[in-house]
Amino acid sequence: MASIAQLEYILAVDREKHFGKAALACHVAQPSLSMQIQKLEAELDVVIFDRSKKPIIATATGAEVIEQARRIIKEHRKLAHVALAGSKEPRGEFQLGVIPTLTPYLIPLFVGPFSEAYPKVKLKIHEYQTAEIIKRLADDELDGGLLVTPLGDDRLIERHLFFEPFFAYTSESHPLSRRRLITEKDLSGESLWLLEEGHCFRDQVLKICTKDRKSTPLGNIEFTGGNLETLKNMVKRNAGYTLLPELAVCDLSAAEVERHIKKFKKPVPTREVSLVHSRSFLKEQTINAMEELIISQLPKNIRSLKKSDIDVVEVF
Repeated sequence: MASIAQLEYILAVDREKHFGKAALACHVAQPSLSMQIQKLEAELDVVIFDRSKKPIIATATGAEVIEQARRIIKEHRKLAHVALAGSKEPRGEFQLGVIPTLTPYLIPLFVGPFSEAYPKVKLKIHEYQTAEIIKRLADDELDGGLLVTPLGDDRLIERHLFFEPFFAYTSESHPLSRRRLITEKDLSGESLWLLEEGHCFRDQVLKICTKDRKSTPLGNIEFTGGNLETLKNMVKRNAGYTLLPELAVCDLSAAEVERHIKKFKKPVPTREVSLVHSRSFLKEQTINAMEELIISQLPKNIRSLKKSDIDVVEVF
């Protein structure tokens, strides 16, 4: 009879496509993980993984075993969730996924107050891109996600938290720096620094900057960044411009705002941020607490934003 640990191991290998990485993710030694998977294969009389492939992939029969293991683990986790549901206060482990363009700005706003208010919750925060968070939410590997919405995924529930307007961050030599207010029509694909592919904020920026991107800010340099802070520094120390969400602007000094930040005319291009979870969600007390606390910690200007003043940019 397969153990829960063995099923967790094969799910980890299927996810990581590598025995060593799977062992690290499961916090066990690789020989122990490999031995347990081999034992399960022997008990079931099947080969779950084709070890000759790099990266490792499941066999046809193994894929069926893995899918059944995923269902069993999902139901097993519900047992603990049901027990926690009767508690008077949030407690237990909570796995939260956050996209990189929110992590450095939103997480520091609420983790301190959350830790103090809910000491019995063990909050584990992971940074992933949108597609990975959606997948892990659907597979019940994450309990919640902080994402830009709407996602249009029927498997997920979106709890709107706030709208976040965009700003242009320009070099002092860029033509936009001479304008008091800008519009989307003023934006060009030229001289624009972008995040690398996979970031939803990149896709939103490209929807706003509709003109062809014929050249980079530095003609012989091609670069796409992994985070907004890098793009901001590329602009500040070199040339061109980029777009930033408001939380990335809040901590800038008054002098930097005056030199580099340009506001949009109304309606301002804006992204919607939500707390997302799967429809099979059971940790309602924790997610209710997190939703309320995040909203309470937002800057006043974001909390009071009127929808009539903005233009929400679609994610996909």
